[in-house]
Amino acid sequence: MTFSFNVVLVWLELAGVFFFAVSGSLLAARKQFDMIGSLLLASLVSLGGGVIRDIIINAGPPAAFTNPAYLAPPLLATVLVYFLFNGVQRFTSLLTLFDAGGLALFCISGTLTALAAGMHPFAAVLLGVTTAVGGGLLRDITANEVPQLFNSNDLYALPAFLGSALTVVLSLVHSFNVVSAGAVAVLVFVFRVTAWRRQWRIPLAVRGWHRLGLDGADSGSRD
Repeated sequence: MTFSFNVVLVWLELAGVFFFAVSGSLLAARKQFDMIGSLLLASLVSLGGGVIRDIIINAGPPAAFTNPAYLAPPLLATVLVYFLFNGVQRFTSLLTLFDAGGLALFCISGTLTALAAGMHPFAAVLLGVTTAVGGGLLRDITANEVPQLFNSNDLYALPAFLGSALTVVLSLVHSFNVVSAGAVAVLVFVFRVTAWRRQWRIPLAVRGWHRLGLDGADSGSRD
């Protein structure tokens, strides 16, 4: 990749770090964590996926620990939520919107990093998805929430798969650029938010199972 492309990739990642960091700080505020807890949760969700990615591809020390710029977005997100949360706490969709923004950007940057490391296209898609959902998984587990990744009433990984796959295809046909990257990010973001608003779902693991609390079924319906 050229120098200019590397710069674009870094800025893409920093934007994703900020979006995910805000989602972490918002969740911390909802859980009534203190500022240190908010900063740690913001850092965990925004940097966790990238750390997992860098460890898998054996890229040396993760970028989060070698580039101080990666530490600024979580700090900024923590401060912004501290001063603004009282005015926005009634908008519960904010957390989902910021999470969707981070998901859209990280599935692209994670896939590009995997391709640059020489990974097979299919492996690059998987690593892109891992980068996108890894931080959110760590955030939800730490905050004692049901991870969105395993929430049967929502689509989380599927939009990331779409973004990673499109990134691989565009890269293979040499059509990936700033414009196409923006288009993929917007598509993933819209897909994620629309699925959340319209409650789109995919089938459960076994045919005939019902979603508890939605279809009026009890635990016996899974026997």
